[in-house]
Amino acid sequence: MHRRNRLTAAVLLAAALTGAFAPAAAAHPARPDRVQRQLDLLTTHDGVPGALAYDGRTTRTSGVADLDSGRPMVDERGRFRLASDTKAFTATAVMRLVADGRLGLGDRAGSYVPQLADSTITVRQLLKQTSGLPEYSALVDWNGGPGSSEDYLALALGQDPVFEPGTGWGYSNTNYLVLGMVIDEVSGVGFRTYVERTILRPLHLDDTYWPASGELALRGPHARNYGIHPADPAAGTVDVTEMPGYEFGASGGLVSTPADLNAFWDGLFGGRLLPGWAVRLMTRDTTDVGGRDVYPAGSRYGYGVASVPLSCGGVYWGHGGDLPGGSVGGGRATGGRGTVTVYTTTWAAEGDSLRHLQGAVDAALCATRR
Repeated sequence: MHRRNRLTAAVLLAAALTGAFAPAAAAHPARPDRVQRQLDLLTTHDGVPGALAYDGRTTRTSGVADLDSGRPMVDERGRFRLASDTKAFTATAVMRLVADGRLGLGDRAGSYVPQLADSTITVRQLLKQTSGLPEYSALVDWNGGPGSSEDYLALALGQDPVFEPGTGWGYSNTNYLVLGMVIDEVSGVGFRTYVERTILRPLHLDDTYWPASGELALRGPHARNYGIHPADPAAGTVDVTEMPGYEFGASGGLVSTPADLNAFWDGLFGGRLLPGWAVRLMTRDTTDVGGRDVYPAGSRYGYGVASVPLSCGGVYWGHGGDLPGGSVGGGRATGGRGTVTVYTTTWAAEGDSLRHLQGAVDAALCATRR
Protein backbone atom coordinates (compact mmCIF):
# COMPACT_ATOMS: atom_id res chain seq x y z
CA MET A 1 0.00 0.00 0.00
CA HIS A 2 0.99 3.59 -0.34
CA ARG A 3 0.56 7.08 0.94
CA ARG A 4 -3.05 8.26 0.67
CA ASN A 5 -4.92 11.28 -0.58
CA ARG A 6 -5.91 13.29 2.56
CA LEU A 7 -8.38 15.89 1.35
CA THR A 8 -9.01 17.85 4.55
CA ALA A 9 -8.17 17.88 8.22
CA ALA A 10 -11.51 16.17 8.73
CA VAL A 11 -10.41 13.34 6.51
CA LEU A 12 -7.28 12.95 8.61
CA LEU A 13 -9.59 12.20 11.52
CA ALA A 14 -11.55 9.62 9.58
CA ALA A 15 -10.24 6.85 11.82
CA ALA A 16 -13.57 7.33 13.58
CA LEU A 17 -15.03 5.32 10.73
CA THR A 18 -13.45 2.07 11.89
CA GLY A 19 -16.16 -0.08 13.35
CA ALA A 20 -18.90 2.27 12.20
CA PHE A 21 -20.42 -0.40 9.98
CA ALA A 22 -20.99 -4.09 10.52
CA PRO A 23 -22.49 -5.62 7.38
CA ALA A 24 -22.54 -9.36 7.13
CA ALA A 25 -19.89 -10.85 4.85
CA ALA A 26 -21.06 -12.63 1.75
CA ALA A 27 -21.32 -16.38 2.04
CA HIS A 28 -18.09 -18.19 1.12
CA PRO A 29 -16.81 -21.76 1.21
CA ALA A 30 -15.95 -23.25 4.61
CA ARG A 31 -12.24 -22.75 3.93
CA PRO A 32 -11.83 -19.46 2.02
CA ASP A 33 -8.46 -18.67 0.47
CA ARG A 34 -6.01 -16.16 1.95
CA VAL A 35 -7.28 -13.26 -0.16
CA GLN A 36 -10.88 -13.95 0.78
CA ARG A 37 -9.98 -14.19 4.46
CA GLN A 38 -8.45 -10.72 4.37
CA LEU A 39 -11.51 -9.28 2.63
CA ASP A 40 -13.82 -10.94 5.16
CA LEU A 41 -11.77 -9.49 8.01
CA LEU A 42 -12.28 -6.04 6.51
CA THR A 43 -16.07 -6.42 6.43
CA THR A 44 -16.60 -8.33 9.68
CA HIS A 45 -13.78 -7.27 11.99
CA ASP A 46 -13.13 -3.75 10.67
CA GLY A 47 -16.67 -2.70 9.76
CA VAL A 48 -15.98 -1.95 6.10
CA PRO A 49 -19.26 -2.09 4.15
CA GLY A 50 -17.82 -3.72 1.02
CA ALA A 51 -14.44 -4.91 -0.24
CA LEU A 52 -13.16 -6.31 -3.55
CA ALA A 53 -9.98 -7.87 -4.93
CA TYR A 54 -9.42 -8.49 -8.64
CA ASP A 55 -6.27 -10.20 -9.93
CA GLY A 56 -7.11 -10.27 -13.62
CA ARG A 57 -8.63 -13.75 -13.42
CA THR A 58 -10.68 -13.92 -10.24
CA THR A 59 -12.93 -11.39 -8.55
CA ARG A 60 -13.37 -11.84 -4.81
CA THR A 61 -15.82 -9.74 -2.83
CA SER A 62 -17.07 -9.40 0.72
CA GLY A 63 -19.84 -7.34 2.27
CA VAL A 64 -22.41 -5.39 0.29
CA ALA A 65 -22.49 -2.61 -2.27
CA ASP A 66 -25.29 -0.70 -0.54
CA LEU A 67 -26.07 -0.72 3.18
CA ASP A 68 -29.70 0.25 2.61
CA SER A 69 -30.60 -2.37 0.02
CA GLY A 70 -28.03 -5.02 0.90
CA ARG A 71 -27.36 -5.65 -2.79
CA PRO A 72 -24.24 -7.70 -3.52
CA MET A 73 -20.87 -6.06 -3.93
CA VAL A 74 -20.11 -5.00 -7.50
CA ASP A 75 -17.58 -6.85 -9.64
CA GLU A 76 -14.38 -5.79 -11.45
CA ARG A 77 -16.43 -3.59 -13.82
CA GLY A 78 -17.78 -1.38 -11.02
CA ARG A 79 -16.59 2.25 -10.97
CA PHE A 80 -14.72 3.74 -8.02
CA ARG A 81 -12.67 6.85 -7.35
CA LEU A 82 -8.94 6.25 -7.74
CA ALA A 83 -7.99 9.02 -5.31
CA SER A 84 -4.17 9.17 -5.20
CA ASP A 85 -3.74 6.32 -7.67
CA THR A 86 -4.38 9.16 -10.11
CA LYS A 87 -0.82 10.33 -9.41
CA ALA A 88 0.61 7.37 -11.31
CA PHE A 89 -1.34 8.45 -14.41
CA THR A 90 -0.18 12.04 -13.99
CA ALA A 91 3.44 10.96 -13.53
CA THR A 92 3.21 8.76 -16.63
CA ALA A 93 1.88 11.71 -18.64
CA VAL A 94 4.80 13.85 -17.42
CA MET A 95 7.27 11.15 -18.45
CA ARG A 96 5.62 10.98 -21.88
CA LEU A 97 6.43 14.68 -22.32
CA VAL A 98 9.98 14.01 -21.11
CA ALA A 99 10.37 11.08 -23.51
CA ASP A 100 9.16 13.28 -26.37
CA GLY A 101 11.73 15.96 -25.53
CA ARG A 102 9.11 18.55 -24.62
CA LEU A 103 9.96 18.71 -20.91
CA GLY A 104 13.07 18.15 -18.79
CA LEU A 105 13.15 16.54 -15.36
CA GLY A 106 15.59 19.23 -14.24
CA ASP A 107 13.40 22.05 -15.54
CA ARG A 108 12.23 24.47 -12.92
CA ALA A 109 8.49 24.24 -12.38
CA GLY A 110 8.41 28.03 -12.39
CA SER A 111 9.25 27.99 -16.10
CA TYR A 112 5.70 26.74 -16.67
CA VAL A 113 3.80 27.86 -13.56
CA PRO A 114 4.12 31.63 -12.95
CA GLN A 115 3.28 31.32 -9.26
CA LEU A 116 6.55 29.40 -8.79
CA ALA A 117 8.69 31.76 -10.87
CA ASP A 118 10.95 32.54 -7.90
CA SER A 119 11.23 28.92 -6.73
CA THR A 120 14.03 26.43 -7.46
CA ILE A 121 11.61 23.47 -7.39
CA THR A 122 12.14 21.12 -10.34
CA VAL A 123 9.84 18.75 -12.19
CA ARG A 124 11.81 15.80 -10.78
CA GLN A 125 11.27 17.03 -7.21
CA LEU A 126 7.54 17.32 -7.80
CA LEU A 127 7.38 13.76 -9.12
CA LYS A 128 9.41 12.40 -6.18
CA GLN A 129 7.56 14.39 -3.47
CA THR A 130 10.80 16.14 -2.49
CA SER A 131 9.77 19.74 -3.23
CA GLY A 132 8.82 20.73 0.31
CA LEU A 133 5.53 22.24 -0.87
CA PRO A 134 2.88 22.26 1.90
CA GLU A 135 -0.36 20.29 1.55
CA TYR A 136 -3.06 22.44 -0.03
CA SER A 137 -6.07 20.19 0.48
CA ALA A 138 -6.23 20.67 4.24
CA LEU A 139 -6.50 24.43 3.64
CA VAL A 140 -9.47 24.33 1.24
CA ASP A 141 -12.89 25.46 2.44
CA TRP A 142 -14.94 22.59 1.04
CA ASN A 143 -18.13 24.44 1.91
CA GLY A 144 -17.26 27.11 -0.63
CA GLY A 145 -17.58 27.01 -4.37
CA PRO A 146 -15.13 25.32 -6.72
CA GLY A 147 -11.65 26.77 -6.96
CA SER A 148 -9.01 26.79 -9.66
CA SER A 149 -5.60 25.13 -9.55
CA GLU A 150 -4.13 28.61 -9.14
CA ASP A 151 -6.40 29.24 -6.14
CA TYR A 152 -5.38 25.98 -4.48
CA LEU A 153 -1.68 26.54 -5.14
CA ALA A 154 -1.96 30.01 -3.61
CA LEU A 155 -3.23 28.42 -0.39
CA ALA A 156 -0.14 26.21 -0.21
CA LEU A 157 2.25 29.01 -1.07
CA GLY A 158 0.77 31.06 1.75
CA GLN A 159 2.34 28.58 4.17
CA ASP A 160 6.00 28.09 5.04
CA PRO A 161 7.77 25.32 3.07
CA VAL A 162 7.98 21.99 4.89
CA PHE A 163 11.67 21.86 3.90
CA GLU A 164 13.95 23.33 1.28
CA PRO A 165 13.54 21.74 -2.17
CA GLY A 166 15.49 18.51 -2.52
CA THR A 167 16.46 18.25 1.16
CA GLY A 168 13.71 15.92 2.37
CA TRP A 169 10.70 13.83 1.43
CA GLY A 170 7.11 14.76 2.22
CA TYR A 171 3.95 13.49 0.57
CA SER A 172 1.88 16.43 -0.64
CA ASN A 173 -0.99 16.58 -3.11
CA THR A 174 0.30 20.02 -4.03
CA ASN A 175 3.17 18.42 -5.96
CA TYR A 176 0.75 16.76 -8.36
CA LEU A 177 -1.52 19.78 -8.48
CA VAL A 178 1.50 21.64 -9.88
CA LEU A 179 2.40 18.81 -12.27
CA GLY A 180 -1.11 19.07 -13.70
CA MET A 181 -0.45 22.77 -14.32
CA VAL A 182 2.88 21.90 -15.97
CA ILE A 183 1.15 19.43 -18.30
CA ASP A 184 -1.45 22.08 -19.10
CA GLU A 185 1.23 24.50 -20.25
CA VAL A 186 3.53 22.10 -22.08
CA SER A 187 0.88 20.00 -23.83
CA GLY A 188 -1.35 22.91 -24.73
CA VAL A 189 -4.46 20.75 -24.30
CA GLY A 190 -4.87 20.45 -20.52
CA PHE A 191 -3.82 17.52 -18.34
CA ARG A 192 -7.17 15.73 -18.56
CA THR A 193 -7.16 15.66 -22.35
CA TYR A 194 -3.46 14.78 -22.46
CA VAL A 195 -3.94 11.80 -20.12
CA GLU A 196 -6.87 10.64 -22.23
CA ARG A 197 -4.84 10.84 -25.45
CA THR A 198 -1.62 9.27 -24.18
CA ILE A 199 -2.86 6.70 -21.65
CA LEU A 200 -6.59 5.99 -21.62
CA ARG A 201 -7.12 5.66 -25.36
CA PRO A 202 -3.94 3.67 -26.20
CA LEU A 203 -4.76 1.14 -23.46
CA HIS A 204 -8.50 1.13 -24.26
CA LEU A 205 -9.40 2.06 -20.70
CA ASP A 206 -12.96 2.80 -21.73
CA ASP A 207 -14.38 2.74 -18.20
CA THR A 208 -11.87 5.28 -16.83
CA TYR A 209 -12.74 8.98 -16.95
CA TRP A 210 -12.23 12.43 -15.47
CA PRO A 211 -15.45 13.73 -13.87
CA ALA A 212 -16.79 16.89 -15.44
CA SER A 213 -16.93 20.14 -13.51
CA GLY A 214 -19.91 19.99 -11.16
CA GLU A 215 -20.37 16.24 -11.65
CA LEU A 216 -20.90 14.57 -8.27
CA ALA A 217 -22.26 11.09 -9.03
CA LEU A 218 -20.36 8.07 -10.34
CA ARG A 219 -21.28 6.87 -13.81
CA GLY A 220 -22.26 3.27 -14.51
CA PRO A 221 -22.35 0.40 -11.98
CA HIS A 222 -20.76 1.17 -8.61
CA ALA A 223 -20.97 0.52 -4.90
CA ARG A 224 -22.04 3.19 -2.43
CA ASN A 225 -19.37 4.87 -0.31
CA TYR A 226 -19.56 5.84 3.34
CA GLY A 227 -17.50 8.18 5.49
CA ILE A 228 -17.04 11.63 6.97
CA HIS A 229 -17.96 14.27 4.39
CA PRO A 230 -15.25 16.98 4.33
CA ALA A 231 -17.84 19.71 3.87
CA ASP A 232 -19.86 18.61 6.92
CA PRO A 233 -17.77 16.56 9.36
CA ALA A 234 -20.22 17.27 12.19
CA ALA A 235 -22.81 15.07 10.46
CA GLY A 236 -20.74 11.99 11.25
CA THR A 237 -20.74 8.95 9.01
CA VAL A 238 -22.86 9.50 5.92
CA ASP A 239 -23.17 8.33 2.33
CA VAL A 240 -20.33 10.10 0.49
CA THR A 241 -20.75 8.49 -2.92
CA GLU A 242 -21.41 11.89 -4.45
CA MET A 243 -18.30 14.06 -4.27
CA PRO A 244 -16.81 16.88 -6.40
CA GLY A 245 -14.31 14.64 -8.19
CA TYR A 246 -13.36 17.32 -10.70
CA GLU A 247 -11.87 19.35 -7.87
CA PHE A 248 -9.43 16.56 -6.96
CA GLY A 249 -7.67 17.16 -10.26
CA ALA A 250 -4.31 15.72 -11.28
CA SER A 251 -3.58 14.51 -7.76
CA GLY A 252 -6.73 12.44 -7.24
CA GLY A 253 -9.58 12.97 -9.68
CA LEU A 254 -9.79 9.89 -11.91
CA VAL A 255 -12.62 7.35 -11.77
CA SER A 256 -11.89 3.81 -12.98
CA THR A 257 -12.61 0.11 -12.45
CA PRO A 258 -10.44 -2.71 -11.08
CA ALA A 259 -10.19 -4.19 -14.57
CA ASP A 260 -9.01 -0.89 -16.07
CA LEU A 261 -6.60 -0.12 -13.24
CA ASN A 262 -4.95 -3.53 -13.60
CA ALA A 263 -4.66 -2.91 -17.34
CA PHE A 264 -2.96 0.42 -16.63
CA TRP A 265 -0.33 -1.18 -14.38
CA ASP A 266 0.31 -3.87 -16.96
CA GLY A 267 0.53 -1.28 -19.73
CA LEU A 268 2.91 0.98 -17.83
CA PHE A 269 5.29 -1.68 -16.55
CA GLY A 270 4.89 -3.78 -19.68
CA GLY A 271 6.34 -1.01 -21.84
CA ARG A 272 3.22 -0.02 -23.77
CA LEU A 273 3.18 3.62 -22.64
CA LEU A 274 6.80 4.71 -22.25
CA PRO A 275 10.26 3.69 -23.46
CA GLY A 276 12.12 1.38 -21.10
CA TRP A 277 14.55 4.02 -19.88
CA ALA A 278 11.65 6.23 -18.75
CA VAL A 279 10.04 3.44 -16.71
CA ARG A 280 13.44 2.60 -15.20
CA LEU A 281 13.82 6.21 -14.08
CA MET A 282 10.38 6.11 -12.46
CA THR A 283 11.31 3.01 -10.46
CA ARG A 284 15.03 3.49 -9.77
CA ASP A 285 15.29 7.15 -8.80
CA THR A 286 13.58 6.49 -5.48
CA THR A 287 13.46 7.48 -1.82
CA ASP A 288 13.23 5.10 1.16
CA VAL A 289 9.81 5.75 2.72
CA GLY A 290 9.49 2.58 4.81
CA GLY A 291 7.78 3.18 8.13
CA ARG A 292 6.34 6.55 7.10
CA ASP A 293 2.57 6.94 7.11
CA VAL A 294 1.07 3.80 5.54
CA TYR A 295 4.28 2.48 3.96
CA PRO A 296 5.66 -0.82 5.29
CA ALA A 297 9.38 -1.22 5.96
CA GLY A 298 11.37 -1.49 2.76
CA SER A 299 9.01 0.64 0.66
CA ARG A 300 10.43 3.15 -1.80
CA TYR A 301 8.79 6.09 -3.62
CA GLY A 302 9.76 6.94 -7.20
CA TYR A 303 7.97 9.07 -9.79
CA GLY A 304 4.30 8.72 -8.87
CA VAL A 305 4.76 5.02 -8.11
CA ALA A 306 6.03 3.16 -5.06
CA SER A 307 7.42 -0.30 -4.38
CA VAL A 308 6.27 -2.44 -1.47
CA PRO A 309 7.99 -5.69 -0.42
CA LEU A 310 6.06 -8.96 -0.77
CA SER A 311 6.09 -11.72 1.85
CA CYS A 312 7.00 -14.22 -0.88
CA GLY A 313 9.98 -12.18 -2.10
CA GLY A 314 10.35 -9.34 -4.54
CA VAL A 315 8.13 -6.27 -4.55
CA TYR A 316 5.13 -4.86 -6.29
CA TRP A 317 5.00 -1.45 -7.94
CA GLY A 318 1.88 0.65 -7.78
CA HIS A 319 0.28 3.39 -5.73
CA GLY A 320 -2.64 3.71 -3.38
CA GLY A 321 -5.28 6.21 -2.48
CA ASP A 322 -7.84 7.20 0.10
CA LEU A 323 -10.89 9.38 0.22
CA PRO A 324 -13.45 9.53 3.02
CA GLY A 325 -15.47 6.91 1.13
CA GLY A 326 -12.84 4.44 0.03
CA SER A 327 -9.30 3.09 -0.03
CA VAL A 328 -7.45 1.38 -2.86
CA GLY A 329 -4.17 -0.50 -3.11
CA GLY A 330 -2.34 -2.82 -5.42
CA GLY A 331 -0.14 -2.82 -8.49
CA ARG A 332 2.06 -5.13 -10.53
CA ALA A 333 4.49 -7.52 -8.89
CA THR A 334 7.99 -8.33 -10.06
CA GLY A 335 8.86 -11.85 -11.14
CA GLY A 336 5.71 -12.35 -13.20
CA ARG A 337 3.50 -12.70 -10.13
CA GLY A 338 0.71 -10.69 -11.66
CA THR A 339 -1.37 -7.59 -10.97
CA VAL A 340 -4.11 -6.89 -8.44
CA THR A 341 -6.47 -4.14 -7.33
CA VAL A 342 -8.04 -4.17 -3.86
CA TYR A 343 -10.48 -1.51 -2.73
CA THR A 344 -12.92 -0.80 0.08
CA THR A 345 -16.03 1.36 0.28
CA THR A 346 -14.90 3.37 3.26
CA TRP A 347 -11.61 4.85 4.45
CA ALA A 348 -9.30 2.00 5.50
CA ALA A 349 -5.86 3.54 5.86
CA GLU A 350 -4.73 2.70 9.38
CA GLY A 351 -4.75 0.01 12.04
CA ASP A 352 -6.31 -3.37 11.37
CA SER A 353 -8.16 -2.24 8.25
CA LEU A 354 -4.91 -1.12 6.62
CA ARG A 355 -3.18 -4.38 7.56
CA HIS A 356 -6.03 -6.42 6.13
CA LEU A 357 -6.15 -4.38 2.91
CA GLN A 358 -2.38 -4.74 2.51
CA GLY A 359 -2.72 -8.40 3.41
CA ALA A 360 -5.22 -8.96 0.61
CA VAL A 361 -2.83 -7.36 -1.90
CA ASP A 362 0.08 -9.47 -0.67
CA ALA A 363 -1.94 -12.68 -0.63
CA ALA A 364 -3.18 -12.16 -4.19
CA LEU A 365 0.27 -11.42 -5.58
CA CYS A 366 1.94 -14.27 -3.67
CA ALA A 367 -0.65 -16.87 -4.65
CA THR A 368 0.72 -19.81 -6.65
CA ARG A 369 0.33 -19.19 -10.38
CA ARG A 370 -0.54 -22.19 -12.47
